[in-house]
Amino acid sequence: SAASVRLNPAATASTASSLVSNGYMRTPIRTPECPTFCPHPQVPKYISKIKPILLVAFSCMFVCLLVGCASPQKQEETKDETESLALNEEKGAESQSVNEEDTQNVSEEDTRQKLIDDAYSKLNISNDFRSSFVHGNKGSEYQKYIVLHDTEGTEDASSVIDWWDSNGNLVAAHFIINKDGSIVQCAPLDSIVHHAGFGDTGHNELYGVEDESRDDKAGTTPIGSWASDYGMNSYSVGIEMVHIGGSEDYPEAQLEALDDLIAYIDAYYGFESEIIDHKAWRSGNSDTSPEFAEYFENFKNYRTHRG
Repeated sequence: SAASVRLNPAATASTASSLVSNGYMRTPIRTPECPTFCPHPQVPKYISKIKPILLVAFSCMFVCLLVGCASPQKQEETKDETESLALNEEKGAESQSVNEEDTQNVSEEDTRQKLIDDAYSKLNISNDFRSSFVHGNKGSEYQKYIVLHDTEGTEDASSVIDWWDSNGNLVAAHFIINKDGSIVQCAPLDSIVHHAGFGDTGHNELYGVEDESRDDKAGTTPIGSWASDYGMNSYSVGIEMVHIGGSEDYPEAQLEALDDLIAYIDAYYGFESEIIDHKAWRSGNSDTSPEFAEYFENFKNYRTHRG
């Protein structure tokens, strides 16, 4: 029985020595199944030697797996970042282009406005707008002509305006130039004013104008089949000069004021309108007078009375 077993010290030492030499644990253990010293296996010595190598190898494999898994994600992130940078750069370039275009447009508008302001500043001008003088809208796309007239009277601009406004004919002009060079504007440039009336039959086609609905034609009265065309008012600016044909020459101050007024109209619209006189539109008119003929040629060719 287990209680009667006596251990032989010599056998025990021999057994322990054998166990150690065969690679088993140096310290024997006692179990219920083995009341004497039973061998317990020990990890072989070569395992202990290669264990650090295995740990390094497994660590490298683990790291490689992590890098391998992260690489596609990293590549995708890099691709997304590159595309985002390219998109931002493209948007930046577009924004810069828009800003440059806006700046250019603002600069051009500022330059044009300065030209208008400078031209207007040279005028000795006042306004006397009357609602009865306006018969429709005339935007810059319709502007073609500057029509010159004589008032055929000695009264100044203020008196002429009062007469126009009171006689019921609903006629007027955009501007009146006094003999001293002062100017009165009677209606906005972009409005239709009844200053030209009916023209010779065929003149609508000749001057490239037409009788259409922008002009309300209030107060107009046909004057005969020989002058049946009605379209010039919708495409022109009318300028009256205080003058009676055949009386005397036009004063220098009045002519210089006309020079500056035409320059202002050109600046306002941004282009040069053709200059005609009233008798060109309807034959038989007295305006402009014979004494204006030389000045008229200079105005048509050089836009000033001196040429």
